[in-house]
Amino acid sequence: QVQLVESGGGSVQAGGSLRLSCAASGDTLSSYCAGWFRQAPGKGREGVAGILTNGKTKYADSVKGRFTISRDNIGKKLHLQMDNLQTSDSATYYCAAADGDWKDVSLAPSRYKYTGQGTQVAVSL
Repeated sequence: QVQLVESGGGSVQAGGSLRLSCAASGDTLSSYCAGWFRQAPGKGREGVAGILTNGKTKYADSVKGRFTISRDNIGKKLHLQMDNLQTSDSATYYCAAADGDWKDVSLAPSRYKYTGQGTQVAVSL
């Protein structure tokens, strides 16, 4: 079983960048499908980006071209590089992982069994 801890959140002005990291313990992320999700106050949790064990990625339309998901070679960390941040990106961001060898990336939160506690991102004008 893997445990996940996010870091890197903070406050930034619109147009700025942040890099979120997710540290895995108890197991590596190499054999898990992993992803980033976010939840703004009063809204449901939405998928932002996901990555398969083979490196295939998928992004929500709202972040395509601005966010990049990656993981390190030893499978201990997952990252989300967020560029050109907009006020609509403000939310609590969670990393998540799921067992199994999926054929395609899923951005459905319900498919991910393991989730971290989240890190807050606030984007202001």
